[in-house]
Amino acid sequence: MSKSSEHSRLMMEKAAEDLYVVERLVDDARAPDAVVGFHAQQAVEKWLKAVLTGRAIAFGRTHDLAGLLDLLQQNRVPAPPGAERLPRLTPYAVSLRYGRVPLEDGGELPLDRSWVRSCVREVKGWAEALVWERPTT
Repeated sequence: MSKSSEHSRLMMEKAAEDLYVVERLVDDARAPDAVVGFHAQQAVEKWLKAVLTGRAIAFGRTHDLAGLLDLLQQNRVPAPPGAERLPRLTPYAVSLRYGRVPLEDGGELPLDRSWVRSCVREVKGWAEALVWERPTT
């Protein structure tokens, strides 16, 4: 197994760990949006990075989902379902470090948990199809 394949597989496994947390907490009203959003963002980020890594596309240290999606587009890799909405998760990447996900007006970013559930599942399926696909001969 190549080093990039190994790293890609590791990213898939780590994303599955974040998905586990999302699946357990998304319906729990007591679970803070910041926690659910953080793990959803982390799962999506890791799936995007797994696909990029599997295709030997370099990326820097980033939590910026829009930037990762741009790299996919620049390299003609099909985007995940609902790609245009995925950057909404980016603010949650640092929310746990800074306490809340602020809006420009001073309020907090509400999390659409129904969307989060479908989003992480769809991105997971997309990543699995691209990472585990068999090359045609």
